[in-house]
Amino acid sequence: MSNTTEKPRILTGDTPTGSLHLGHYVGSIENRVAMQDEYDCYFILANVHALSTRAHEPAEVSADCISIVKDYIAAGIDPQRSTVFVQSEVPAIAELTWYFAMLLGYGRLMKNPTIKDEIRVKNLGENYSFGFLLYPVGQIADILTFTPQFVPVGEDQVPHIEMTREIARRFNQLYCGVDPQTPDEDYVEAGGVFPIPQAKAGRIARLTGIDGTHKMSKSLGNAIMLSDSPKEVTKKCNKIFTGRGTMDDPPVLEGNTVIEYLRAFHPDQAQVDQMVGSYENSEIGDGVLKKEAGRVINELLEPMRERCAATSDDDVRDILRDGTKRANELAERTLWEAKQAMDYDFFGRGLSID
Repeated sequence: MSNTTEKPRILTGDTPTGSLHLGHYVGSIENRVAMQDEYDCYFILANVHALSTRAHEPAEVSADCISIVKDYIAAGIDPQRSTVFVQSEVPAIAELTWYFAMLLGYGRLMKNPTIKDEIRVKNLGENYSFGFLLYPVGQIADILTFTPQFVPVGEDQVPHIEMTREIARRFNQLYCGVDPQTPDEDYVEAGGVFPIPQAKAGRIARLTGIDGTHKMSKSLGNAIMLSDSPKEVTKKCNKIFTGRGTMDDPPVLEGNTVIEYLRAFHPDQAQVDQMVGSYENSEIGDGVLKKEAGRVINELLEPMRERCAATSDDDVRDILRDGTKRANELAERTLWEAKQAMDYDFFGRGLSID
């Protein structure tokens, strides 16, 4: 109903926590870049969600929004082909969050493994705000407000997409009269406001950090950032834990993070096979693999560094202003259709971005 474009739409984005890293790149960013010609792309900067754990740092979150957009441009996202926008400047998302919250039980929310993992990884214990529990509902609104067919995400977010699908079905059945037996792909044709979106994972679901144990994460200090200098990349690659206790121990192949990086980023996999074979036979050591990993990662990042350096803060603000205007046009239309379905359409409203 809401999707009038000829291209299928996607919606995905990032919570502003500083610059993006290689895990973001292989998990989602490179996928977004490749999809720009075939899809109507919407990329959200979830700055409201960032406050769930950074309520005391709003200025820093705003600065991080600028950094992320520079990383987007550096990685190849084109604001002429994609809509990049700021969550806090799209009021329809907040209103739909409330409506969706009424359709989601607390027990179902807490069964989401993504929530449990975030509480554990961030060592929150019982010390989290109500906003922290509300943000998964807000994520549902982030997605459904833009009525996408697909949501490119990392592996850890797939359970959340399933929860989004549940709420889309529930809304369409409750307020639009869609038969529960309707196939997911036919919900809009059957009169629903919201399509049932599908997760679209990147080519690498989980990239290990340089600690060799945890998923790559800036907060854990084990990430190679897209904005890292050549020297920083080399230094970090030299620190990668390969699984060997000492150099006298036999080479470790299974779970070796350096080999994982070579498989992920090296343009010549035949050469990687040869190097791994030599490594397994102890003909070369960890240092050779680490040096090669640093080289290919720097080769990947160098054009990104150049594009990032050419993008000013003012350029980013212009991109966000234009993108947020486009985002609001679609969001307001979706909200109006949802309120019509709910018999909450008392009167229309206008919205403008200066």
